This record gives sequence, structure tokens and C-alpha cells, in this order.
Amino acid sequence: MRASARILGLNGGGSDGWDLYRRAKAMIAAGEPVLELTIGEHDIRTDPRILDAMDAAARAGHTGYAPVPGSGRLRDAIAARIERMTGVPTTRDNVVVTAGGQAALLAAHIACCEPGDTALTIDPYYATYPGTIRAASCVPRAVPARPEDGFQPRAEAVDAAAEGAKSLLLNTPNNPTGAVYSEATLTGIGEVARARDLWLISDEVYDAQVWQGRHLSPRGLPGLAERTLVIGSLSKSHAMTGSRLGWIVGPEEMVAAIADLSTNTNYGIPGFIQEAGVFALGLGPDFEAEIAAPFARRRALFLEMLRRTQVLRPVPADGAMYVMLDVSGTGRDGEAFANGLLDAERIAVMPGASFGAAAANHVRVALTLPDPAFEEAARRLIAYATGLAA
Repeated sequence: MRASARILGLNGGGSDGWDLYRRAKAMIAAGEPVLELTIGEHDIRTDPRILDAMDAAARAGHTGYAPVPGSGRLRDAIAARIERMTGVPTTRDNVVVTAGGQAALLAAHIACCEPGDTALTIDPYYATYPGTIRAASCVPRAVPARPEDGFQPRAEAVDAAAEGAKSLLLNTPNNPTGAVYSEATLTGIGEVARARDLWLISDEVYDAQVWQGRHLSPRGLPGLAERTLVIGSLSKSHAMTGSRLGWIVGPEEMVAAIADLSTNTNYGIPGFIQEAGVFALGLGPDFEAEIAAPFARRRALFLEMLRRTQVLRPVPADGAMYVMLDVSGTGRDGEAFANGLLDAERIAVMPGASFGAAAANHVRVALTLPDPAFEEAARRLIAYATGLAA
């Protein structure tokens, strides 16, 4: 007996992209002092007030089965936040609650695509995207975005890849590149989506982390709301990664269908976590800005340090908690650089190849250590790169 071909094939016969992360974690477990800049995990924990709300809700009895699409209070709160941030009228009927953004991505592809359909994603992409698409019994097809365009995807590239495709997965602000897609970028992609009859699955979990420009959702552009599913989460905006509280926002009929899927998969999110989500959203945009502030501060510090060297070239990091670096000036590709950095300096960053072929000469640096430790890591990373170039 063996596992199904579908689950055995999630990684497409190759790596899942997390090899260096696991190597760094093993070193840390063995007692080695590694400065860890791989994943998008806050250096702070969930705010104690949110935890108090979670505890109070559990003790008040919210420990049984909860409404599968999400409680009315939570869906109202999510709808209000989405409407405030995008200007698009949104009600609870446009919202279904999911077990984090990752479960939302899977549900969205199952909802939009038939088994065997082609699902597009922009390269570079978050490392789980191809596996998520395969888990939905679909075939991933990458649309390359170019470093010289600041990793803004071109509409003509999407169109060239769109023959026979059913959906396109977007991510803005983007992980791993930090690109915030412009109105021109999204308008051009929207025209292709209408012409090719594509669903747009828009991963917007970093919508509270925009350093330059402004966040735009394709759902807010003319003629795209009826073909767009927005993925959101409290993980990044509220430092609630472990709470696994996400959502999908879209047309009412599609949201109702996804709620049926939830009934047959996780059967809802714990009520006490939903109540904590209501409380967290009630803290408002000032709280989200407070959670985002350390990443803006470290980004500015890192970019200033990088201005003193010509060896490393940062991709314009307009949003999210990362800076992407072109390391080709060191004579190494991203994977060789990242593994060498871990061996020589005990600093862990993600190789660009973890996120697709377009980023092979890059590494992604997460801005996720406290300021003094981050500054030390940045200084040593730059010194290591300078030494290689010399």
C-alpha cells in the first residue's frame, strides 16, 4: 500500500523549497547560534489583550462547534475592514472564514478549477503555491515576472501563458519580492482576465504592510469583482500566525459554495479563536500600523546599509516583511550564497530558487529579528557578500 499519486506529487518531483530553513532549524536545535531570517514570523507574540479575549471566550463557552462559514460577528468585522481598505461594498455574505490563508488558497483553487485544469501563478511565488495548486488536482503554470521590471508582472506575459488556464493567483504586496503591484499592472492583468475568462485569486495577507505607494485589490477595479476571490488573514496584520484565522472574500454564490467545502473539510474554526478575531479587528488600523512599524524601520535601516555597497542590489521593497537581494555580484547564485552564508556566518536567509526560477540569483531576507540582532545580521551578511566579490 502507498500514498496517492496526488499527495506524493505535491512537490512536482523536486524540493518543496524549505531545505535551507529546515537545515537552519536543525542547527538551532543542536545549540548553534543561528540568526534566523527565513520565514515571515514576527519577533513579537500575539498581543496579550487578544489572548485575554481568546481565553475569556473559551471560558464563556465558545468551545463547541462554531458556525462553519464563520460567526456573523466575525464576518461582519472582516467585511468592514475589507470595505474600509478597498472601498468596495462588502457584507458578511461575501465572506467565508478559513483555517488561515493557506487553507483559503486551497479552497479557492478547488472552487475555481476542475481537476486537471491549469492554474497560473506569478514567478517568483510563495513557496507553497505550486503544491497548493497540485493539492487541488490542478496543474501549476508559472508566469515569469522580470527583475528589471521590479518583479511587476506584465500583462502580455500573463496573456502568453493563459491559453487553457482557468485561474491566476496574484500576491500583492508580494512575498518574496516586496513588490506592490501598481494600478497599471493590475489593470493590464484585469483586461487579460476578462478576455481569457480567468478567475483571479488575490492573496492580500500583507495588505497592512505597504511602505511605498498604496495597496490596490483587483476586486476594487472595474469589472473584476465578480471574478475575484480575495485571500486574507490575521497572521501578518495582527501577529496571529498560530491562530490560523483567515478568510476568502468574493461573490456571494462562490462564497456559499466554499462554505459547503468547509463543512466537508475542517467543519469550522474554533469559536474562541473567532471571538478573539472579532476583538483583534476591533483594535482598528492604528493597531495594525503598530504591528507593521518594526518592519518599516528595519527595511529603512537595511536599505541604508546596502547603499554603501555595490555588491548586493535590493529589489524595490515597497511592501511586506522582506527585502529581496540580487546576489549575482558575488559570483554565486542565490542557493549557493544562502548555504555559504549559513555555513560561514550562521545567518539563515531563503534562496530565491525556493520561490521559482525568476528569483534564482536572489535571496530573501526576512525583517523578523529584533533591531539589534537584525542590524548585526545585516552587517555580517553584507561583509560576507563583499568578501566573496573581492
